[in-house]
Amino acid sequence: MFRGIDEVDWASLRHAYGSAEDVPGLLRGLASADQAERETALDRMYGAVHHQGGLYDSTLACVPFLLALAVREEVRDRAGVVELLVSIGGADGGGVGAGGGEFDGDGGGADDLAAQARAALRAGAEVFVLLVGDADAGVRRAAPAALVRFLDRPARVLALLRERLTVERDDRVLLALAESLGLFARRHLPADDCHAAEAVGLLAALSGPPYEPGLRLAALGQLAQCAPELLPADLVPTVVRLLRDRSGQRGCERFAQDGPGADTLAGRLRRLRPSDEEGSRLLRTLHSALGGRVADRVALLCGQLTSPDPLDRCNGVWMSAGLFREWRTDVVEPVALIGAQLDAQEGRLHDAAVAVLVELFELALPASDHLHALVTGRPELRVRHGERGAPTLGGPLKALARAGDARATPVLAEVLAGPVVPHDLGLVIPHLGRAAAPLAPALRRRLARVPLGGPDTHERAVPLLTALTALGDAESVPSVLRLLRGMPDGPRLRGAVTEAAVRALGAVGSAAHEAIPDLRGLLETDCAVAAADALWSVTGEADAVVPVLLRKLTDGGRGRYRPAAADLLGRLGPAARTALPALRRMTGSGEAPERAAAACAVWRITGEPEQEQVLPVLRAAWTEHPRIRTSIAGCVAALGPTGAPLHDLLRAELTSPRRHRADCGGCDSHGIHEDEGLLRLCRGAVSREGGG
Repeated sequence: MFRGIDEVDWASLRHAYGSAEDVPGLLRGLASADQAERETALDRMYGAVHHQGGLYDSTLACVPFLLALAVREEVRDRAGVVELLVSIGGADGGGVGAGGGEFDGDGGGADDLAAQARAALRAGAEVFVLLVGDADAGVRRAAPAALVRFLDRPARVLALLRERLTVERDDRVLLALAESLGLFARRHLPADDCHAAEAVGLLAALSGPPYEPGLRLAALGQLAQCAPELLPADLVPTVVRLLRDRSGQRGCERFAQDGPGADTLAGRLRRLRPSDEEGSRLLRTLHSALGGRVADRVALLCGQLTSPDPLDRCNGVWMSAGLFREWRTDVVEPVALIGAQLDAQEGRLHDAAVAVLVELFELALPASDHLHALVTGRPELRVRHGERGAPTLGGPLKALARAGDARATPVLAEVLAGPVVPHDLGLVIPHLGRAAAPLAPALRRRLARVPLGGPDTHERAVPLLTALTALGDAESVPSVLRLLRGMPDGPRLRGAVTEAAVRALGAVGSAAHEAIPDLRGLLETDCAVAAADALWSVTGEADAVVPVLLRKLTDGGRGRYRPAAADLLGRLGPAARTALPALRRMTGSGEAPERAAAACAVWRITGEPEQEQVLPVLRAAWTEHPRIRTSIAGCVAALGPTGAPLHDLLRAELTSPRRHRADCGGCDSHGIHEDEGLLRLCRGAVSREGGG
């Protein structure tokens, strides 16, 4: 299987980390009798030779040897080798990186390597014909996907899949065959309707009796992707019934425990997979295929979350996160059901529920009773002690506070009075609003004890300053000034502490009058915009800050401050008229956030939506850069009835079923919260239309 391997000039080939001279050792490692060595070799294949889906000249050189490994019965873990080959060929014929260890700017190198990889795999596709009937069930599971992708004879592929369905007895392999039928149908529609129609017909047959519940679920998921018109009218009840029948046949399995194994990426990923990976994949496929049929998906989630089987409920919890991140819908019922999982004895189910609720912020309110019961009944969950790093706020308490539930306040007070106070506690205070006011004295005391030059000054001070800023706590001014005046020049991230302190002073307005000299002294530093904002808040003297902000607008070397400077000039209103020429120039140059901030500022200063400059810039930014929508909506809301020329954008946003960043990488831990904030701004602005 390694014939000719030493004839390849591996040292002249490259992978993600340079020379590929180590690749022969990795290929031989895949054939090792030692599990740890095999997993380590597979680690390195994905980590270097096929790094993050990228292709290199060394990747192509590996293909013949990987094909040879896949057919040798004495090689263990051949399923992993087949999966690697499928990944090298591209999940759907794309998604590859460039060669030579770098990304090709024009994409030509990547496209050429991808074409060569697919050609090599098509040339060796007879290997996968052999493997669909292999004695190893794991290999039989991996082979059908490769067969569909790389054998360029549709009739033969379909015949092989059909034959395997009649003789296969392993349930997991049957699921892989159903998934491959769906892939086949999607790849051949509409150009090859005849073969695709036959595959769809097979799936339709598999979706009904007498087949096992799991196979029927797999077939329904594939039909939803390639022939949704063939789905049953009572899809959700059917799926829920099949899911419970499947769980009943499987029995009430305990959650899998992490077993011993090599400390490799492959081993860790295997142990991190869901206990019921098969069930997770079946329902995830169906949810993905249903897409915008949100009502059906919510009903399906509720069916999953009320299953007698904790594994089904755990899968439902994780799938709810994907739905909530992408779609705007009524989440009261599923969130309440997720909250109910906090009472579960299974640790993995409990942890999944906490992780999802933490991400929901205000949408977690339907689960707040369960969260409150948990943080009051189990004090040990209030603070999370990690193996490394400082303690953090426990997930249940963080979720309760982020939901804005006032019952979090006394619990946070107990934590603040305890011996261990998580550094991130202050970050949840803004979500509680005025309900957190009783915490101000304890927060002030904590801030007064932060060392001025300690290694963790930033981690301790910034969250506390964030909390006191949200509370507008005037009594904290002495402690804030202590930090502002006493921080030495050396510590890393001093700028972040200074800016947080300046914002805290600005939040209390004239009560921070003793800080005026300090704020003036910061007007020539990197904190100039924040200092100008605070100085205006404290003194109300626009003349003192407009020149500073104008300099920031025209300082090409400090472009990252330009949007903030423009935003503050807009909030100054007519008092910033002298900045209009610079702002108008800025609307036509720079990055989109800069142009949009300048356009908003011009509108707020003049009170006029300049038809030839301001409105086109804002409309283009709204459409092309969804991340800017919140700031634009804030501007329109602040303008009141004057903002009416853009109310059509806000009304359209309110009717959109998808979250505004769903298509631009917005599925992060704060994406839902940001989107809900955008909707509140839009509702507030249009509700006041016409002065109402």
